This record gives sequence, C-alpha cells and structure tokens, in this order.
Amino acid sequence: MPWIQIKLGTTDKKAEKIAGMLSGFGAASVTYMDTIDNPVYEPLPGETKLWTNTTVIGLFDADTDTGRIIDFFYEHFGDKITYKVEQLEDKDWVREWMDNFHPIKCGERLWICPSWCDIPDPSAVNVMLDPGLAFGTGTHPTTFLCLSWLDSLDLKGKNIIDFGCGSGILAVSALKLGASCATGIDIDPQAIEASTENASRNGVSDRLKLYLPQEQPENLKADFLVANILAGPLRELAPAIASMVNPGGLFAISGIIENQCQELMEIYSQWFDLDEPVFRDEWCRITGRKK
Repeated sequence: MPWIQIKLGTTDKKAEKIAGMLSGFGAASVTYMDTIDNPVYEPLPGETKLWTNTTVIGLFDADTDTGRIIDFFYEHFGDKITYKVEQLEDKDWVREWMDNFHPIKCGERLWICPSWCDIPDPSAVNVMLDPGLAFGTGTHPTTFLCLSWLDSLDLKGKNIIDFGCGSGILAVSALKLGASCATGIDIDPQAIEASTENASRNGVSDRLKLYLPQEQPENLKADFLVANILAGPLRELAPAIASMVNPGGLFAISGIIENQCQELMEIYSQWFDLDEPVFRDEWCRITGRKK
C-alpha cells in the first residue's frame, strides 16, 4: 500500500514530544534522524540518544489529511519547526532489500550467499544465510573483517566461540571452514532463533550450541573466539571474554570505531599478544593470541 511520511525538523528537547503527537495522529511508525548527519554509533541499552538538530519522521497511510497535521504543529510550535511531506513509492520493501543483498566473497575461500540466490562458486566454502531479524549479513565492514579473519585461519579440529552471534554468520562460517564445533552466545532470543535456522540451512546444527548468557555453561573455553559487538560491551566484558580463550588461542573483536581502537588494544593487551589492527572504512578489527 502507498504511504506518506511527514518529516518535522526540531531539537532534541522537543523530539520525543513531537513523536508522541505524531503517534496520536495515527502514525504507523515514528523514527528519528539526525538533521545534519552526525551518526550515533553506540547508545546504551534502552537509551534513545538524540541529536541537537533532530528530524522526527511519521509514516502515515496515503489517505491521511496531512494538512490538518501540519496546521496542528504550526499552532503549537510556530516557525520553530520545519516540515516536509513526501509520498513514498509503493514497493515490496522486503523484496527490495532481498534484491540488494548479493553474494559476498570474504577472503580466499569463503562466500556468504543469501538463501534465495544461486551460488556463484560451487567449489568455494559457501554459507547460505537468511539473517531474519538478527544482525549479520557480511555487508557491514565489521562482519566482513571478522569473516576475512576466519577465512585466513586453519580451523580444522578447533572449537570456536561466537560471542554476540546475531544471525550466526560467524559461527556457521567457522564450522564450514573446518572448525569441529562452535558455541554461539547472544542476549537476544531472536538471534538464537536466527542462528538455529542458519545452522540448519547449512547442515551444521549438530556442531553448534547456542545459549543466552544466563544459560551458558560455566568455565566455557575455546581455541578461538570472535566477538563482533560494540566497544562498550567489549570494554566492560573484557575479562570474561579473555577468560573464554584457551592459552595460545586466538581471538578477534570488532564493532569498534577507528577512534576507539587504541583504548581497546590497551585493555586486551593484558591477556593477549596483539597483532596490528586492521581497518575497513571507519571500523577496526583487533586480533591476537592468548598469553
């Protein structure tokens, strides 16, 4: 069905109030966008971090009387608010996303292939992926960095922990690259569900165990660990993450913005001999060997 969106330019102090008003007018969804395009990478759990200049976007059915809504906001805020009304093209947005998610080569051997696409190289290590509602398709620089690291390793006979497994893309890839078994941990039950489905799709369910943090076994350890999350959790959970790697084992962490790299390296150098960091766009991957 066709939609109309109303974009209202305001400040961080008024944004949540305006969002509530848009919801009151029957908006199907309300989202926030930075007016000047300064990204917020790492809000705290449950936090809605807004920008000084915030655009609040309300999505409405195309039959909505937008003039009445705009008049209401001008009555309340006058010229302290700007607006733009846009007609959205009637599309199958799921199909649109699927059409733009293509097979990706990560390293020398590994391909990440959407489950609805043909395999480009049958002789390669192919991971068939449907991320569902969980993070991780290989298109994001941090996921690509972790996949490329896994592709560079000899994983035969090794076990691996995927800390913050999301779609299961890293654990499943490690298993298809030769790891004997893998453990995925995530705080989101939808991630556990997506990882379960992707493991089944790739025929590795019997070698992948998945846990919510409160359910994971005590003293869990592995030869390799990969954690593609964010700098905040990587900082706070560093001792726990380090404790999961066997002596002499390897680890990789990503989800780190370039200007956070040095701090994370200083923290993890307590337990690991670190390699030179690797960068892709503004993101960083840190790797090393357990002392």
